[in-house]
Amino acid sequence: MGKFVTAITVTSRDRLLANLRPECGANATKFCPGRGRIFQIPAHLLVSPCRNAPTAAAYRPRFNIVHLKNQRFALFRSLFGIALASALVGSGAAAAQKLDVEAIARMPDVTGVTMSAEGDFIAAIRSDPRDPTKRVIATADTSKVDGSKPLDWVVTPSDRMSFVAADALKAGRVLAVASQVWTGNLGGCGEGRTTGSTKTYLYKLFLSDKTIKDFKDPFDGGRALGVSAETQRCLEIGANPQIIDLPLDPESVIVRHLDGMTLDARYSRLNLRTGQTANLYKDVGALAIALIDPRDGTVRTKTKIENKGDLAYDSETYILNAATGNFDLEAPLTVDFANRNEMNVVAYDEETGKYFVVTDKFSDKTAIYLYDPRTDKFDEQPLFAHKDFNASGVVLGRSKDKFGKILGFRYMGADPTIFWTDPEMVSVQKGLEGAFKGQTVNIISGAGDDGNAKILFSVESPRNAPSYYLLLNKTKLLGIGAERPWIKPETLGERSLVYYDARDGLKIPGYLTLPPGFKKGDPAPPAIVLPHGGPWARDFIGWDGSGWTQFLATRGYAVLQPQYRGSDGWGHNLWLAGDSQWGLKMQDDKDDGANWMVKEGYAKEGRIAIFGYSYGGFAAFAASVRPGGPFKCAIAGAGVSNLTRIGNNWGESRLARAFQGRTVGGMDPQQNTAKLAMPILIYHGDRDVRVPLFHATDFYNAVKGTGKAKLVVLSDMGHQMDKWTSQNHRDSLKAIEDFLANDCKL
Repeated sequence: MGKFVTAITVTSRDRLLANLRPECGANATKFCPGRGRIFQIPAHLLVSPCRNAPTAAAYRPRFNIVHLKNQRFALFRSLFGIALASALVGSGAAAAQKLDVEAIARMPDVTGVTMSAEGDFIAAIRSDPRDPTKRVIATADTSKVDGSKPLDWVVTPSDRMSFVAADALKAGRVLAVASQVWTGNLGGCGEGRTTGSTKTYLYKLFLSDKTIKDFKDPFDGGRALGVSAETQRCLEIGANPQIIDLPLDPESVIVRHLDGMTLDARYSRLNLRTGQTANLYKDVGALAIALIDPRDGTVRTKTKIENKGDLAYDSETYILNAATGNFDLEAPLTVDFANRNEMNVVAYDEETGKYFVVTDKFSDKTAIYLYDPRTDKFDEQPLFAHKDFNASGVVLGRSKDKFGKILGFRYMGADPTIFWTDPEMVSVQKGLEGAFKGQTVNIISGAGDDGNAKILFSVESPRNAPSYYLLLNKTKLLGIGAERPWIKPETLGERSLVYYDARDGLKIPGYLTLPPGFKKGDPAPPAIVLPHGGPWARDFIGWDGSGWTQFLATRGYAVLQPQYRGSDGWGHNLWLAGDSQWGLKMQDDKDDGANWMVKEGYAKEGRIAIFGYSYGGFAAFAASVRPGGPFKCAIAGAGVSNLTRIGNNWGESRLARAFQGRTVGGMDPQQNTAKLAMPILIYHGDRDVRVPLFHATDFYNAVKGTGKAKLVVLSDMGHQMDKWTSQNHRDSLKAIEDFLANDCKL
């Protein structure tokens, strides 16, 4: 097998971080912007938020490769050139036009589009046709589409719940995720207070067919004998199951759920057409099931957290020995919590009998290696690596003719990118990129054969909100919809990936968004430094789902999103450099970014603000009590202000203290409120359980006597973006705009 080391090669720590979750609260969703998280939560925890969940590789998006004849591709490209000419963004400076608050406050017209394995229907989340500030689930029949007519959508509104995700499965089934506000005593179930009442959001999974008329909980078997009412309630509040696809089985999937008696994970095969289930296997003892083979459901790997004493732990990987049926410890795959090396077994290679492993054991950036459990050795060279970015996964064929074959590799570039190696997919990607110049093309899934091929894909850019399309029969394009068709791309600012040097020489990546029409050499504009949340997270160059960067850019501000030390997804060294540097060197990186903007002519000295959400809110709090910095004012959204109290979040979990708790330390803003040196706007949701409201109110109460602070508490707003109502967007954006203009006078 050839090697793919390319000059163009945040890997997930799904397995490890899933083990660290002290609660079973479904509070993390795939809609969370990076800046909206205080702790990194794997996306698959949307459907399996509890501990010891399998890796995301077990539930990666389907891709059934289509057969795109190269000789037909010239026609395909020419048709695209005609059909999409009007969709391409023109060049040239646009007249200044502020991005309206309502353009962001409205729910996306269509988002999260998925296609069934058979390609006969799609599912999505849409804005409610009765009220565009609400979300509904929608499906559309694609079994007979030919591109000549628009899709006919079926929409199911709900007055009680808000749908946040929809997954078109197979056998005509749809998996829906709904949320609703809830206030009550969690009793330790889910993320929030262990005593007293918590204002939060609850999530629930439902299964329906593509008519989406009836929604059922297919995993609710009632309360088992011996399971207390309290335990059953806890499971209902926070323990949503996980769905693992078996692409070669036309009707069945594997369901992971918690055993009410032991709280261990159990796995069952669910027939989506008949609803019948059959028990398969369960976690036993300390060994947790990790990688499940999508060919037949075979458990390939298990993991174990080994306690070495004194808050020292190893993460161990065990691989199935086909000869004995046992799971053997693979010593070369063991990693020490203290070093935080990535060691993620993402897939099994049927051709060689080896395993694909994403690791930074041998380099700063994660690379993809093949590991042979029969010899306990890695291949000498990586199968895929990139000199500048982290490799994150392998794309394997999931159709019968190409099942298990390497189609490409994933890496975390300026945007998440697939480096295709399959000639047909290289051709598809190039053709789509040629049609949608200047935009990122994301192939989501495919279905069909030479006579009836369908490819679902999206396109986006810093100035173009995602739009969704179907490619039909290799030649025709069918538009599905755009997230925000009311926003005009030509009125927005450009964004680029930049690098600058921190004061100690560490190179810091960043994303720079400029006001529309700004050219190098123009008078320097006012600026905003906008650090992401996490801090174990990162930003990307594509469309900003929060709307903040373009909202600010169209008001004349240059916006820098620094990927400061402690950010994940930019290499091991940058990640570990943030340990115990909250408010110290991590904060220096934001200051140095502001100074770089001034030096390069992108910001006017003395007219720079800092604005952040979640950990970014902490950075804003920290900046406000660090006299002599480059900022004129600060905006802290849902920010951590009290390091001492946030540290207590790890108090009940030795694993969490060992892995992340020991890295949280530095300058505590709450202990330095007497040094408040600038105006500060503090806003926070009253249903935020990730960063509780006391962080905002305690800091505000300590500084309100100065007359420099404003506090805005937003009703029914949670931490992550899917828990923001249209009114939350509206109120927060208006508060930000007013504060910058009138209090900060930026």
